[in-house]
Amino acid sequence: MPGTSPGMTENGRERRSRWRRNDGGAMTILDSETKAGETPEDHGDELRLWLRLLTCTTLIEGEVRSRLRERFDVTLPRFDLMAQLDKAPEGMTLSDVSRRMMVSNGNVTGLVERLCESGHLDRRTSDQDRRVQVIRLTKAGRAEFRKMAAEHEIWIADMFSDLGEKDVRDLMRLLAKTKLSARKATENRTV
Repeated sequence: MPGTSPGMTENGRERRSRWRRNDGGAMTILDSETKAGETPEDHGDELRLWLRLLTCTTLIEGEVRSRLRERFDVTLPRFDLMAQLDKAPEGMTLSDVSRRMMVSNGNVTGLVERLCESGHLDRRTSDQDRRVQVIRLTKAGRAEFRKMAAEHEIWIADMFSDLGEKDVRDLMRLLAKTKLSARKATENRTV
């Protein structure tokens, strides 16, 4: 990312990866899964699976972030906010958007400000509660988002192009099972 050093995200948090010099002197990223694979005896299968999932997510998310920035000069959080609002033409409250995006109201407020300034969103006071603001995509915002979404879908299809239909179905089934297992573990956790 522009303005950040290797291993750092936009907000300065350390990524779960390290940089390594390859034989040609260039820097390559060493992800957590690769690092754990160097000493597999030190890591259980479940940990290696989690690292593989994390690595896949990080690779795909990083590529999507880069393409959104290069092609549309938009960040992934802005794209995500617009995606939520595209599903709700009548608009949503900031609290509803926060819940759907699983981020704080404070994070959403900054995104909303910037998207209102750029003409992608409009903001109005709720008819039911004058203290609540409802945001929605403008006509121009919706048109631009749909252009981005169409390209985004092509990018994702391209990144998964080596997987056949059966592979995708199998992964969807296994990931649904994984999601249920993780949810069950978090719900059963004692504090």
